[in-house]
Amino acid sequence: MRNLMNSMKSFWQDEEGVTAIEYGLIAALIAVFIIASLQLVGGSLDGVFTFISGKLDGATGG
Repeated sequence: MRNLMNSMKSFWQDEEGVTAIEYGLIAALIAVFIIASLQLVGGSLDGVFTFISGKLDGATGG
């Protein structure tokens, strides 16, 4: 019984898993921020690339 209590106490005080979870949450938050930013800017970028493509087609006679 004492061994079980020591194992449980050791498991409860172990912080390596907590650190891994924190890094995972930070990575997920960064990914959400990047996706949201691309969604907001995506329409503007599409317009810019369409404009540039039109100018390049006009310059090459295509």
